[in-house]
Amino acid sequence: MSWLAERLAEHVHTQPERTALVDGERRIDYAALDEHVNEFAAALRTLGVQAGERVALILPNSIEAVVATYAAWRADAVVVPLNAQAKARDFEPWLRHSGARLVVHEVSNRDARAAIEALDPRPQVILVDDAAARGSLRWQVLPAGARIERPMPVAADALAAIVYTSGTTGQPKGVMLSHANLTANVQSIITYLGLGADDSTVTILPFYYSYGASVLHTHLAAGARLVIEQNLVFPHLMVETMARERVSGFSGVPSTFALLLNRVRLGEYDLSSLRYLTQAGGAMAPALATRLRAAIPQARLFVMYGQTEATARLAWLPPECFDDKPGAVGVAIPGVELEVRDEHGASAAPGTVGEVYARGPNVMQGYWRDAALTATVLGTDGWLRTGDMGHIDADGFLYLSGRRSDMIKTGAHRVHPNDVEEVIAELDEVEEVAVVGVDDDVLGQVIKAFIVFADDADTSIDRVKAHCRERLAAYKIPKFIEAATELPKTASGKIRRSLLASNERREDS
Repeated sequence: MSWLAERLAEHVHTQPERTALVDGERRIDYAALDEHVNEFAAALRTLGVQAGERVALILPNSIEAVVATYAAWRADAVVVPLNAQAKARDFEPWLRHSGARLVVHEVSNRDARAAIEALDPRPQVILVDDAAARGSLRWQVLPAGARIERPMPVAADALAAIVYTSGTTGQPKGVMLSHANLTANVQSIITYLGLGADDSTVTILPFYYSYGASVLHTHLAAGARLVIEQNLVFPHLMVETMARERVSGFSGVPSTFALLLNRVRLGEYDLSSLRYLTQAGGAMAPALATRLRAAIPQARLFVMYGQTEATARLAWLPPECFDDKPGAVGVAIPGVELEVRDEHGASAAPGTVGEVYARGPNVMQGYWRDAALTATVLGTDGWLRTGDMGHIDADGFLYLSGRRSDMIKTGAHRVHPNDVEEVIAELDEVEEVAVVGVDDDVLGQVIKAFIVFADDADTSIDRVKAHCRERLAAYKIPKFIEAATELPKTASGKIRRSLLASNERREDS
């Protein structure tokens, strides 16, 4: 089987002049993309990057991010995609934990620069300019190097990527994905979506998240066209791009589709080219799905479920089953097995709620430098404990009913409460703080902080918000802050976030 970097090269022989990527005014075909990948891979080798060493990318969606990803693989390196919206307090532990040999980031990213300067030894750096002439790439300086030799295909279990799924609290959690993991997941998605070279999509999902990465890799593997769109603040521009580029697909999280339906008059745009929509990254309310299907009736809506630990995808709901299986996240994707097990680890009967387990070629190798956590999540039988609760009906369709972890899903982002709590707790006047996710019609969840202020302290909510704006990425800043006299705790003194969250749901109902 050809891994992803090899599949990219294969398109040069079959469709060299077909457009691969559109990034603003820049367009690049498969032949040019492959050439840039080779040049960057040669530069990595010239800088001394060896097979298996980690190359960290702190980049927004761009042609440069794609080139750097595929070039690292072609140079037999391991890609570490990091959230470009994060802060130095996030980057430093990720870079330290991954042992990144080289970091690629934009010149203007001061947080990336600050994090790198705090490391000893410091990794090498390749900088990306903030502007470029039409048609050119934005590397500030690349070392000259000979064209890279076509390497022998790497082993199936060779490490391809480390994807971090949590914040800075404790040990960073880096999901290890092999080339075989990535390729298996990509091929399954291509199969059920029916993707081909004639397809195209507008992508707004960050490549450093598993959902965005899967959109990127599936379309490039299929020889399709991918249009990068940055205008999330102005959703009508996103729709204009869809109509202008005559794309056949679009992927989003529930908040993306809520934004489009609530802020854009979709009927005023020619979206007749759309044949499929995909949704993941949290549950989509049935009412929202119904509105979406009515607004773009010719497009088949694929509801999906997955985890970074499974590369991206575990289940999909065939569009024709949508009305018969309301609320389901679907059946296992090709090559994957799903089970629901009770608290003793035994298979649960159909309709019985338990923890969802998964097995397949897309399931991760484990967590980077964390054998204990790997053993807990993967065990000895190769089945992934997802941490999600749900049941499987008599027809094999999976329904989710909650999550064991406290991770907050807000829009396309994942936020661990501890990341926000640590920052708020830096204020002297804060005695205790707990952060939870509360339901939101647009974002799925938003962040709320409950704070117990010290006696006679300044209880200014505005001061807390200002501190958060200074220290946290925008998507981590609490939308709501509430002063509390005390926080609910277990007998051992642990704050019961779940009780705070459930109280919020009851008050909103």
